[in-house]
Amino acid sequence: MILCDRPVWPGHGRYWAHLVSDVSFVELHVFAELLGVPKRGFDRDHYDIPAERVPAAIWLGATQVSTKEIAIRLQESGLRRPKHRPVG
Repeated sequence: MILCDRPVWPGHGRYWAHLVSDVSFVELHVFAELLGVPKRGFDRDHYDIPAERVPAAIWLGATQVSTKEIAIRLQESGLRRPKHRPVG
């Protein structure tokens, strides 16, 4: 399932949300491509998406949840990649 939180994270003059999958990174990358999110928006286990893309993400089927719920779902799915752990 694709999940996003509310766009409350400030940066570069805008607000951002997290976009994740609790199924697979393949699902996440395909969804992000459909949403038009550039690959540079991917950060370890999520995409950062600007506030203006959140309504489109929900329209495409993402479920809006809390940031805490995103962290729980990533951890439970085994897809969480903390900053201190090397990727790859």
